[in-house]
Amino acid sequence: MHKLIIITIAIALFGAGCTTEVDVKNNDSSTGSQTDSKQEESNSNSKLFDLEFIDDLGNTVTLADYDDKPIIINSWATWCPFCVDELPDFAEIQKEYKDSITIIAINRSESLNRSKQFTDDLGLSNDLVFLLDSRDKFYQTIGGFSMPETLFIDANRNTVEHKRGVMQIDEIRKKIKDNFEI
Repeated sequence: MHKLIIITIAIALFGAGCTTEVDVKNNDSSTGSQTDSKQEESNSNSKLFDLEFIDDLGNTVTLADYDDKPIIINSWATWCPFCVDELPDFAEIQKEYKDSITIIAINRSESLNRSKQFTDDLGLSNDLVFLLDSRDKFYQTIGGFSMPETLFIDANRNTVEHKRGVMQIDEIRKKIKDNFEI
């Protein structure tokens, strides 16, 4: 019985990290057509851009501080193995695209010391914008339910894709190519 519980928990944890994509368009199943949800999207994104975070120096910042170009926002935590696997890929992508995009990694509710020590140990602290969300408001605002979750937001603050689950580096590159005019 004990093994069954452990297996069930392992399957649930693995499933939480599995890939599911959410389209930013609403499907009208009665007509089979898609309609833009620009008003809902705009309201949702204005909430995102109003949220306050702590940067790695302890300063309070908002996403509006980074919205002059396309941004990719990834939620992560040290306890999430899928998230940790993605961080080096995001760092590589940031180096490839240089100033054309900004990649922001938002840590979920961990202390600044723990988060910073972790990114220092990985050798990534200077490769991405790392922010701390001590109240986990970002994850709540995006309706998060898996880890990691990543938003692709264009320079006009429109979410063009919301990816739930882990991505490989080639998938990240494809999403940038498909969603941003860079």
